[in-house]
Amino acid sequence: MKRTILGMAEAGEPLLQQALQAIRAHQHAVDEGRPAEEIERLRLEADHLYQTVIDYQLHKAGTLGEALH
Repeated sequence: MKRTILGMAEAGEPLLQQALQAIRAHQHAVDEGRPAEEIERLRLEADHLYQTVIDYQLHKAGTLGEALH
């Protein structure tokens, strides 16, 4: 399954919106030259949310490969 914005939209609007907002917050912090600790925290949050969207998409498609509990 392609990892595209269109494909991620299948994960659901609220989750996708949250991930995109986190990516924008990270980029805004980078652009403003915020402290490295803040940039790293925002990067980790954005990465986690993006991966959550991808995992949900793969789970929905039945290709995640492991049970979620």
